[in-house]
Amino acid sequence: MPTHSLKYRRAFVKLSGQALANGKDELYDSEMLDRIAEVLDKCRKAGVELCLMVGGGNIWRGNMGKTMDRTRADHMGMMATCMNALMLEDVLIRHGVPAVAMTAVDMPAFAEPFRQREAVAALEAGKIVIIGGGLGIPYFTTDTAAAVRAAEIEADIVLMAKNIDGIYSADPRKDPDAVKYETITYDKMLEMGLQVIDLSAAAFLRDNALSSYVFALKEPNNIYEVLTGKSIGTEVTK
Repeated sequence: MPTHSLKYRRAFVKLSGQALANGKDELYDSEMLDRIAEVLDKCRKAGVELCLMVGGGNIWRGNMGKTMDRTRADHMGMMATCMNALMLEDVLIRHGVPAVAMTAVDMPAFAEPFRQREAVAALEAGKIVIIGGGLGIPYFTTDTAAAVRAAEIEADIVLMAKNIDGIYSADPRKDPDAVKYETITYDKMLEMGLQVIDLSAAAFLRDNALSSYVFALKEPNNIYEVLTGKSIGTEVTK
């Protein structure tokens, strides 16, 4: 597929950690990981520079630490995202895809530390960059961390791969009259309190004029479809 058919040059993809388990009662679904690797390589070969951030929900959920000190619980969540980043790096490399895992907290025995210049250099060299550890500090979701890192690397779009196929006027699982938006502004989303994207992340993206796209990852090829401009979810703009 020629590069000119793609809508974006550099994309930041935020993946749900739970998507790596694909609903199975185990940490990882190997078939799902292979499918994700294949579509990411397809996007890379088509000319898109890709940076990823993955959540840790398949390993550690926030409510698991509800009786813990919040900072310590968040540290455990960040470590879970680092494990997922290493898993994605391994899967990509096994598929012959150049990739590098970077972490917000220095752990040089396992991965490279995230540095903005090094991350951009890796992207320009054709590598897929996977970021673990969020921002390296507690109290921030991976949505917010993805928004900040996307701004740092000057991404054209933030792809929010969720377990829902877009942003609705209400929860479609509870309200049969909920309407799905093809496009919505951050101001409207914040005004309505629609939390498909973390509201802090939405405010940051708005203030930095960075568009995002919410879609379902159930079919990994949706990543490629979004990058080619196909309307399968909800685009969020300033």
